[in-house]
Amino acid sequence: MTPADSTLYPPLEPFAEQQFPVGGGHALHVEQCGNPAGFPVLFLHGGPGSQVRPVHRRFFDPAFYRVVLFDQRGCGRSTPRGRIEENTTAHLVRDIEALRGHLGLERLMVFAGSWGATLALAYAGAHPGRIAAMVLRGVFLGSREEVDWYLGGLGELVPQARQALAQGAGADLLEHYHGLVMRDDAAAAERWVAYEDAVMRLDAGDSAAAGGAQDPATVLGRARVQLHYLAHDCFLAPGELLSGLVPLRETPVLIVQGVRDRVCPPRAAIALAERLPRAGLRLVENGGHSATGAEMAAALRRATDDLRAV
Repeated sequence: MTPADSTLYPPLEPFAEQQFPVGGGHALHVEQCGNPAGFPVLFLHGGPGSQVRPVHRRFFDPAFYRVVLFDQRGCGRSTPRGRIEENTTAHLVRDIEALRGHLGLERLMVFAGSWGATLALAYAGAHPGRIAAMVLRGVFLGSREEVDWYLGGLGELVPQARQALAQGAGADLLEHYHGLVMRDDAAAAERWVAYEDAVMRLDAGDSAAAGGAQDPATVLGRARVQLHYLAHDCFLAPGELLSGLVPLRETPVLIVQGVRDRVCPPRAAIALAERLPRAGLRLVENGGHSATGAEMAAALRRATDDLRAV
């Protein structure tokens, strides 16, 4: 049992699953659950390089919402796993819009955390008319400053994992590991993913939220996609997400931010809330980065329940 089990909706199975081709040799694994005639909500997973898991279906009232979840390009059950060709933020934004059209959804709510929140803001900036509301958690704006914190100051809290990551790497960890993993260095991928899992476990939440290192091919694919994005500044210009928020000023947005989130500290969520007059910033006193920690899970479910009225 995870800390979230007592607060989320009961487990449920998809009513539909498919592989959705999006071009460039990519096909997305898509699943739908809840009420087929309900209000559509799109779940965007974190990472980059992570994937959808069964617990992600449980933040939403299954009688009210039609929940759409998918693994992003190169991730999870999407194919080919770990593929970085034709895999950028702009491609993912186009994928979301293509999937929305394919499923016949006019407007939708977007629920996203961490890297998923980055992607949600990029999509909303490009297609504001398609956004009915958003729930964003653990806000990450894709900046180099945030990545430097992730690889630097945050590492002081997990010294063993940080030492293993830094051994022989030189001053630029990101460039070093990007080069190794792009050459299919499985050992480097394992060290990179081990560090990510270590910092995710700083929360009291479900360890599965960190992604859980699996077989070497899965670990390599996950590291390849993540490093591809981070080494290219998430394919975003500096300040691009915050500067593109004007069309969303009247959109209902609930920002659920753990005060104790050390992976994505609250300053990004606060900066986002200041740009969106209708945003509600809900600071969770004992919440961390994990969506499945007990207090964060309760706050996120409460957010989706509150938005039923909207």
